[in-house]
Amino acid sequence: MSEATLTNLLEYLYDTLTPSNQRWLAAHLIEHAEIKEKEDLKPYTIEELHERIAKSERDFAEGNYYTHDEVMKMLDEELSLAPVEIAEAV
Repeated sequence: MSEATLTNLLEYLYDTLTPSNQRWLAAHLIEHAEIKEKEDLKPYTIEELHERIAKSERDFAEGNYYTHDEVMKMLDEELSLAPVEIAEAV
């Protein structure tokens, strides 16, 4: 789902659910997400790990990487573009 679609859905829920219903929904969404994350996790095989290491070493040798400063700058830019409003806890 696009960020705009999720934002619209969130605004709809804010406008239609009571605070009590919002807390109930939030608890159930978090619980469901945690279950799904555990289901989706599977360990890498030895072959997959070797492939990932080899690719990373090739990328590094070819200069395909970001420095710490570049990553921090990208994060700052990304986070400053999408301010998040935090609802006050009740």
